[in-house]
Amino acid sequence: MVKSYLRYEAQSTFGVICSAGGNAVFDHSGRLSITPALDSVVVWDIKKATQVARWKDSDNTAEVTCIARSANDKDFAVGYADGSIRLFDLQTNAVNVVLNGHRGRVTALQFDATGTVLASGARDTDVVVWDVVGEVGLYRLRGHKDEITGLAFVGSGDARNAGAAGYIVSSSKDTLVKLWDLRAQHCVQTLVTHRSEVWALAVSPDARLLVTATSDADLHVWTIAADRLDSVETQEQGSVETQAQEIVETQAQDSTGDQTTTPRSWDAITEYGTVRRSGSSRVVDLRFHASGQFLACLGTDRVAEIFRVRTHHEIKKKMERRQRRNREKQKKGGDGSGSDAEAEPVRSITAADELASFQLVRTSAKPVSLDFDPADSDTAALVRRGSLRILLSQNNNSLHVWSVAVPPPDKTTKQAALPEPSLLNSVEMAGHRTEPRALALSSDNELVASAASKSLRIWNPQTGACVRTLECGTALCVVFLPGDQIVAVGTKEGTLELYDIAAAARVETLDAHDGAVWTIDVHPDRKSVATGGADKAVKFWSLELVAGAGARRRLTLEHVRTLQMADDVLALRFSPDARLVAVALLDATVKVFYADSLKFFLSLYGHKLPVVSLDISSDSTLLVTGSADKSVKLWGLDFGDCHRSLPAHAEPVTTVRFVWGTHYFFSAAKDRMLVQWDADNFQRIQKLGPCHGDVWALAVARHGTFVIASSQDRALRVWAKTEEPLFLEEERERELEEMFDRGLEEAADTNADAADDEDEAQ
Repeated sequence: MVKSYLRYEAQSTFGVICSAGGNAVFDHSGRLSITPALDSVVVWDIKKATQVARWKDSDNTAEVTCIARSANDKDFAVGYADGSIRLFDLQTNAVNVVLNGHRGRVTALQFDATGTVLASGARDTDVVVWDVVGEVGLYRLRGHKDEITGLAFVGSGDARNAGAAGYIVSSSKDTLVKLWDLRAQHCVQTLVTHRSEVWALAVSPDARLLVTATSDADLHVWTIAADRLDSVETQEQGSVETQAQEIVETQAQDSTGDQTTTPRSWDAITEYGTVRRSGSSRVVDLRFHASGQFLACLGTDRVAEIFRVRTHHEIKKKMERRQRRNREKQKKGGDGSGSDAEAEPVRSITAADELASFQLVRTSAKPVSLDFDPADSDTAALVRRGSLRILLSQNNNSLHVWSVAVPPPDKTTKQAALPEPSLLNSVEMAGHRTEPRALALSSDNELVASAASKSLRIWNPQTGACVRTLECGTALCVVFLPGDQIVAVGTKEGTLELYDIAAAARVETLDAHDGAVWTIDVHPDRKSVATGGADKAVKFWSLELVAGAGARRRLTLEHVRTLQMADDVLALRFSPDARLVAVALLDATVKVFYADSLKFFLSLYGHKLPVVSLDISSDSTLLVTGSADKSVKLWGLDFGDCHRSLPAHAEPVTTVRFVWGTHYFFSAAKDRMLVQWDADNFQRIQKLGPCHGDVWALAVARHGTFVIASSQDRALRVWAKTEEPLFLEEERERELEEMFDRGLEEAADTNADAADDEDEAQ
């Protein structure tokens, strides 16, 4: 009879507030934040710091890379790393449309003013215009040579109507900015003055200013002439041919690398000047406020700079002051130098005159994206509130909303004496700032502890709710002490830190080792624990009750004996029958000792690189080791013989764990996969994943009812055991089909790229 197993299915993912691969945006009310969370989208109530909804398509495993808000107050376009685009409804939290038209990760999304047309740009260098209502692609715009970084609609035409006016401005890493005529579906102007990659662009709400950002310290500002756009629409055929000839000349100029441009009579975008930023780092995001009065520039140097757009009256007064200063200089210069000063013309208005640095918002970590509150879309709303609200997502898994005070209409910035920007709301408690390196389950599987650098969090694995958040050292290992009231954390500094969950406080810090504490395990009799560290020692600690705060007594650890080893201790584990203790060393060997007398019993060698994790089956007969040499080995604890060496993963193994009561075990590695194995017949049962980062830790429920893993992407994932039977032959066939489908997709992408290269060559 063919042996069957029970399948594990993904149940939940938690611990991710916002992933660094995509941008976060406000909803139309400014109350909610739509944020990317790896392969799903999370809707956060910013004020309450609670999750309202999670958007996840069961057919998708690709990471979210881009989010755009529609003008209809309910739709949001979400781009993914596999090139697909999904439209979610904020009211129903359901997928309305799935669009597939790109061969690379989607990097830019933009709705038009009506919300019925969507433009998308991707790493495949194409710009695709979609009809959202008809759920079809209208046309593809090709001309860029590198990844698209920004898109903006210019003009009020309907892109679905081939005879209507309308334009799109696109920027790319190929240093070019292009203006596309949606009626002709052709590029009508190319800006070639940038000398490095164009990372972002923004168009003012009145479609008068275009701002582009590169890796230098200047913002490039351009003016868009609406009358020239209209004149291009009404050109006669002869003029169109002249324009086509000029376009060919421009493209030839681009190919030769000449950065000088000659203005043409019909150019709609003309250079206005540059504006110096406060920082010199690369720009991440550019946004105009809906009122058109402010421009936000976000850089990688942890600074968001807010520029104010001066009004015509303010610019006029500035020019008058400039002329007055020039006249005063002429008077001071006397007759000799006065003639030269009179001959010097008054400088015309530049971009630096219109855009002035207003405020600086300094973030606590590297920023990822920026968005203005759309509820303050006009001047009246700004005056009523008296401040701007800015949403900032950061690469340390946190969301911040900042309040930036603005001056009243009758006062200047200096006269208003505005305060510094202040942090209004934040979403931080629902996830780690850094990747969690250790996991531990309580004895009843009701709580899971995750430890990272500087933070320890206690979770409910069923609901994904964070129960406690505690500050700790640089955690390397964690375990629940008997009673599940105290959590012990081993740190890189060599200390053992004890935390009381009920009191949410650290109760004691012990100097355990002279180096990092790499591993900790509880003795099966629940009366002692053992730790191993970089000081080449295994230390045994007894659990004692001491007087705590008030009349309450608490657990503490008392050092009782030490086992000195020949090398650093990386992992250790007691056998469930309390007879043996296995210790993994840096020299790639595993030493087995009797737990009571600490006499040497076995030496297991065969790994080429150090063993980083090990575990013993519940019947104390099998030992499994996972090594940095990418292999997993099974050993017998009676004679120390190696039963089988399994080439388990494509990258170094990080953790292995047995399922209690069985000979099944799980292994995890830096190849972002979890694998379930049968130690009796040495067969791979099932692959779980992939995750979006290296898997660092793994914990298995008492009888294998669920598995939880933490990874480099800061997520905690739970796979639950189902009642669905799994047969090995069918599972291997399914894996082969997936490999075959991936191969077909890669071949199709390669053929499409080759066809594009041939078309360009012709």
